[in-house]
Amino acid sequence: MEARTEILLMDKPVGVTSFRFLDSVKKRYPESVKVGHAGTLDRFASGLMIVLVGNATRLNPLFSSMDKSYEALVSFGAETDTLDPDGSVVRTAPVPDEQTVDSVLPSFTGVMMQRPPEYSAVHVGGRRAYRNAVRGIDFEMPERQVEVFSLEKLSFDGSGLRIRVHVSKGTYIRSLARDIGQSCGSAAHLQELRRISIGPYEIGSCLGYDTARILDETGLLGTVVYSDRFEKEISNGMILDEYIESISPSASGFYSMYLGKRLYAVAEKSGGRTKVLARF
Repeated sequence: MEARTEILLMDKPVGVTSFRFLDSVKKRYPESVKVGHAGTLDRFASGLMIVLVGNATRLNPLFSSMDKSYEALVSFGAETDTLDPDGSVVRTAPVPDEQTVDSVLPSFTGVMMQRPPEYSAVHVGGRRAYRNAVRGIDFEMPERQVEVFSLEKLSFDGSGLRIRVHVSKGTYIRSLARDIGQSCGSAAHLQELRRISIGPYEIGSCLGYDTARILDETGLLGTVVYSDRFEKEISNGMILDEYIESISPSASGFYSMYLGKRLYAVAEKSGGRTKVLARF
């Protein structure tokens, strides 16, 4: 198959790591083609993943910075070392009543400091935190600022709290579950997690979008349209202003570049220069 630069919106199932999930995508392309993603999901989690193919992997910063929404099940009574159902129980406590749960939830919206899980890919002292955790090395996990835009209680069955939450980049829902449990005077871990949106893309409606539409719906890119009469010149790297037929501004500095009606590339304009990041 001819190597292509593509952006795919896919639904990862429960029970497979993000890395293994990408294996099914890699089989569609020659071995030389890079395949990556803009935001991992744990093995026990499911939901939306943005998969980047070929030169689209260079657009990772554009997509990984987007806010995300999840539906999650917080299980009270036990905290695990990984803060998820795959870990070992490290602490138990009585399950809170619903009134107590309702009283603490409002404090988990807005800007806050959060301590990521020790079993995470966060760098601590130049090493991934989970590598230290697996080796039993004692280390201090630094807090960082995150934002929870909204948190809605969907149900509470006496021991499990189901929520829908909309958060900024870098927010760990496992940590949120731990902290809710502690605020209730209990212990908790994340039992289930499903990512339902990334930025403007929602799991129920976006799967199968084409690359041009995905880029357009970021809302972050300006648009530069070149006359398709100059396809040869532009293909040879001559990205010159005199070829432009129309342009819309970009606050981010990133642009979708079109040859007539065909998406050609994504580029970054900085310091009067245009740098092509990914050709399509």
